[in-house]
Amino acid sequence: MTDVRRTLAEAPADLVVERFGAELTRAYGAAETELLQVDYRLAALVPLHGGDPVVGAGSPAWRCFDHQAPVVQDGVFYLPVTHRGERLGVLRLAPAPEDPERRDELAEAATALAHELVAVRPGTDKYAVGARTRRLTLAAEMQWELLPGRSRIRPSFSLAGQLEPAYAVRGDSFDWADDGQRLWLSTVNGMGEGVTASMLTCLGTNALRNARRAGLELADQAALADQAIYAYHQGIQHLSALLLELDLRTGVVTAVDAGSPRLLVLREGEVIEQPLDDQFPLGMFDGTIYQSQRFELAVGDRLFIVSDGVVDATSRTARYADTALHRSIRRTRPLAPLEAVRSLLGDLRAFVGSDLIDDAVVVCLDWRGI
Repeated sequence: MTDVRRTLAEAPADLVVERFGAELTRAYGAAETELLQVDYRLAALVPLHGGDPVVGAGSPAWRCFDHQAPVVQDGVFYLPVTHRGERLGVLRLAPAPEDPERRDELAEAATALAHELVAVRPGTDKYAVGARTRRLTLAAEMQWELLPGRSRIRPSFSLAGQLEPAYAVRGDSFDWADDGQRLWLSTVNGMGEGVTASMLTCLGTNALRNARRAGLELADQAALADQAIYAYHQGIQHLSALLLELDLRTGVVTAVDAGSPRLLVLREGEVIEQPLDDQFPLGMFDGTIYQSQRFELAVGDRLFIVSDGVVDATSRTARYADTALHRSIRRTRPLAPLEAVRSLLGDLRAFVGSDLIDDAVVVCLDWRGI
């Protein structure tokens, strides 16, 4: 593994996978090495070096991705490429080694590759472009670059989020950060369309980050972002937001609801809609004073945040939130958060009978109380 890590560290940003593959050929006899990156829609595993994306849910590559475990089929070895819970894709190797010890070493190498890919992504477009099955709109490009990632795992929690429609999302977004004792989570929805909405969301997200990093209390974070948005837009545009701060030791959640998405808790098989005090969206009025409130999670609770694009989605005869949302959330219980998010959005598409038109954001959080 020392030589593999050295190879990864010394490879140019755009040649990390190629140099990595050459080292695996030398050290492990791998005749084929391919990185399959998950696309923006969580619907395809896209080969970096060309070829058809893998879209079948029952394929060995998708089983590896979904279960986050190595899979061997027909002499091919599939390994998850994951960085601190952020699922980047799958490494496909052939032939699969017979020796269990060598398989373990290759699993470790796949994790090392994930860490290196995260490190080099800011310096090259190769991997961002390689994960696309179509062109992003400019607004979507701005929104995806704003995200902290799509999934995150620590012993005390597991977290995932997704934007839809992935290649054309506008004002919906989410953000998170943790320091080992607290987790901060925000979901936002900038009013308007296209780049206008994305620019508003960018301003609001960075204002919230600035306030959070200054150590302000949650209500003061909302107030600072509110002032920043009002100073720029004078109330003409505003940003709906839900701000949460979770004490990872106790499960106490502090919340500020500023025109928020819906907050639901899955507890022992039942879906509970968490009531929150409605307050003005950020930037709607000058000098709004925000108040925080608290509620408690129980160990094992799953928390969902869904935006109005989910709640208000309709079929020909019904609204999703009225007929299907709770059922879909209950069915996610055995799934990891990223799979749960993907399952809920797949159910939503089936409900409306087409791809989504309105922006939608879904965030799923499991608190383990560890």
